[in-house]
Amino acid sequence: MTADVQLSVQPDVQAGRRAGVLADAGPTPTDGLRIDPARRAWVEQLMGMPVSIHVRGPRAHDADVARTVEAAFASLHAVDAMFSTYRNDSEISRLQRHELTLAECSAEIRDVHTLCRTALERTAGYFDAWGWRGAGVFDPTGLVKGWAIGRAGLVLAALDDCDVAIDAGGDVLVRCADPDGLPWRIGIEDPRDRTQVLATVELHDGAVATSGTAARGTHIVDPFTKEPVESILSATVIGPSIVWADVWATTAVARGAGAVEWTESLHGTSGMVVLANGTVHRWSLPD
Repeated sequence: MTADVQLSVQPDVQAGRRAGVLADAGPTPTDGLRIDPARRAWVEQLMGMPVSIHVRGPRAHDADVARTVEAAFASLHAVDAMFSTYRNDSEISRLQRHELTLAECSAEIRDVHTLCRTALERTAGYFDAWGWRGAGVFDPTGLVKGWAIGRAGLVLAALDDCDVAIDAGGDVLVRCADPDGLPWRIGIEDPRDRTQVLATVELHDGAVATSGTAARGTHIVDPFTKEPVESILSATVIGPSIVWADVWATTAVARGAGAVEWTESLHGTSGMVVLANGTVHRWSLPD
C-alpha cells in the first residue's frame, strides 16, 4: 500500500462537482499543461445505485480491457442477485425465511457470514448484521457492498498495466500500475450540501468509504440504544481494505460523538468525521 493512504484528507473548496472518483489533477508541468492519460469509464445500475469502473492507461480503450470490465460487472451482478434482500428468490432472502440453513448456502454467503461475525467482534458490537433489522435476522447489507467491490477488484487485477478504480455510491477502490505515477483523486461529499466536495484524497492503492446521512437520511442505528444516530452526519475512512474501510465508517456513525476518540485506535487508516454541530474531526495514523 502506498503512503498516500496515510495522508490526512485535505479541504477542497471547489463546488459543483460530484463526490467519488474525480477528474485527474496530476502534476502540472512548467508549461502549465495538465497530464491527461487515456481514460475510459463504464457505469451500470447495481445494488440500487450507479456503479462505475474507471480505467486509465494507453490500453484503456482496448477490447480486452472492455471484456475484463464486463467480467467485473458480472461479478457485481452475481453478488447483487445472491444478497439482495429485495428479491424473494435471492439466497439471502431464502436464508432469512429459514428455507435454507447456513450450511446449505453457497460459499459466498458463508464467507460473508464469517466476516460479519468478525466485524461484530472487532467493533465491540457496533457493527451488528443481526441487530439492525431486529429479531436476530441476519442481514449483511452493511458489509456486502464493500465485499462485492473487493471481489470485482480482484477481477480487474488482470489489468496489471492499467490504473483501475471502482466507485459504488461513493465507496471507492483504486489501484495504480505505477506506484509513483499519477494518483487517483477521490472527492468526499459534504453531508450538509451535496453539491459541495468537502475534501479530496489522492490515492495510488487502497480504499475510501463513507457512511452517513447525506444519501439516505438518518438510517444508522446505535445497536445498544436502538435509536437512530443523529450526532454524526458522515464518517469517511481511508485504508488498504474496502471491506474494513466500509465497516469502520459505518461503525463510526453508529458510535455517535464517541467516534471522535475511537477513530484514534484505527491504525493504518486516515479519514474524517463530520459532526452534526459542524465540527470536522480528521485523523491520520500509521500502521
